[in-house]
Amino acid sequence: MTPNWDDMRVFLAVAREESLSSAGRILKIDPATVGRRIARLEATLDAQLFTKSQQGYILTAAGERLLDHGLQAEEAMRAAAGVVTGSTKSLSGQIRIGAPDGSANYLLPQVCAKISDANPDLDIQILALPRIINLSRREADMAVTVSAPTAGRLLVKKISDYKLHMVATQTYLDRHPPICSVNDLKGHRLIGYIPDMIFDRELDYLNDIGVDRVALASNSVSVQLRQVSLGTGVCVAHDFTLPFHPNLRKILTDQVGLTRSFYLVRHQGDQRNERLNRFAEALSHGIRDEVARLEADANA
Repeated sequence: MTPNWDDMRVFLAVAREESLSSAGRILKIDPATVGRRIARLEATLDAQLFTKSQQGYILTAAGERLLDHGLQAEEAMRAAAGVVTGSTKSLSGQIRIGAPDGSANYLLPQVCAKISDANPDLDIQILALPRIINLSRREADMAVTVSAPTAGRLLVKKISDYKLHMVATQTYLDRHPPICSVNDLKGHRLIGYIPDMIFDRELDYLNDIGVDRVALASNSVSVQLRQVSLGTGVCVAHDFTLPFHPNLRKILTDQVGLTRSFYLVRHQGDQRNERLNRFAEALSHGIRDEVARLEADANA
């Protein structure tokens, strides 16, 4: 039998939220009804679509296969509605972006605000996590990453390079021995990532500089920058974050200067999805322009 579209909508909501109650809130129906609709769909297809775990409702292999078709059907319905209403120029619906917290905190808010201004019917969600976003489980529609994945059925596009330098407050520098070379860092308190929680080699900045001890550590860029802004030590910071922390000063600029890159990663199956293609293009341009603007302000 062909599945009911209303049941497919419920399936997509549970797949995205991994929870009956969360899906129910989005759909404005009670969790028990969500559960019955999923059971009806499973009976129609004669397949188990979810397994219940401590993490919530997780897609089975059959559920993963249905998800791809469900997303295509959802997009087709949205496109058809756009043609009928004449609203094809403006994006609508929901799009979720996964990103490490540096870009999620300092770039995506203003970039997404501009996209939202141009597309008032579009709901944009920013998923900020200190780990790799799992696109295969549809945690997000696309992800900003700091390295290009080499495995999986993914579309990968480089967005932009960005710069990083060592920073400290002038108050800290005035109260501690001079930092004239990388060797001088050994006498200072270093702030950085928790070593065993660095989820991407590209984030291991201090190791690249030759620092082997991190006195104050966090898995969050925002926490690191808050710590160094209090005058408690020295850290590596993205240049694009510095306009938000005017009390920080670059140090050792002639000796330490790192370059990293942002990539936009998407599901390979979405390459013909015009809505997501348009959003991805706007997001990439927005991030590229915002990095350039903020880095120019940091160097002014």
